[in-house]
Amino acid sequence: MKETLSGRVAIVTGGSRGIGQAIVLKLVSAGASVVIGGISDTSRTHSLVLQAGGSEERLLSLKTDVTKVEEVNRLVKSTIDRFGKVDVLVNNAGISRDALLLRMKDEDWDAVLDTNLKGAFLCTRAVLLHMVKSRWGRIVNISSVVGLTGNPGQANYSAAKAGLIGLTKTTAREVASRGITVNAVAPGFIDTDMTRGLSDQVKERFQGLIPQKRFGSPEDVAHVVEFLTSPQSSYITGQVVGVDGGMFMA
Repeated sequence: MKETLSGRVAIVTGGSRGIGQAIVLKLVSAGASVVIGGISDTSRTHSLVLQAGGSEERLLSLKTDVTKVEEVNRLVKSTIDRFGKVDVLVNNAGISRDALLLRMKDEDWDAVLDTNLKGAFLCTRAVLLHMVKSRWGRIVNISSVVGLTGNPGQANYSAAKAGLIGLTKTTAREVASRGITVNAVAPGFIDTDMTRGLSDQVKERFQGLIPQKRFGSPEDVAHVVEFLTSPQSSYITGQVVGVDGGMFMA
């Protein structure tokens, strides 16, 4: 397999499970050194990387709350101290606190916006100076199909994921001349631990909305992220790539 990211250094937030874990494994397999930042235990991801042929020398895990600027700055500084640079940022960290809008608590709105949107802003700002200096960078924001369509009971989550799309497009315009691309990936219904807990009735209803009539895998998302972080994607920026089996077609 061709190592499209050989010699590159990537930060992936929220890399402990699901889509984030698949992204970490994919970037390592593509030759990148990867720094995992998140509040969850990353030991399982760490072990899986080693089992897949990755090495301790190309892997670093740091407990990081992306809503706190000092922890984000520490994450980036630790990456520079360890690997000398940062080439790739994947903003994947996210949470959900679902409720109908009339019943949504202020703290649940704030928590989702702070993690899913402000966290991406803080991480992007922290890496950009280094990418601008090197005149090369790849930033991928993990949005969601609900950021494009909306979804009852997810006003906070949908707003945050829609905000990520706006952040993506604006940042892409600001840094395009510096050799940095910024894109978003919008997954649809992906088979993860969280979605496996849904009832068969709910799963069947969602499947009916997907033209391909199946759910995606975390690896489906990771393949797209690998491409968008590679040199081969150099003329793609400010775009939103849906990985949703055709669930949303603009």
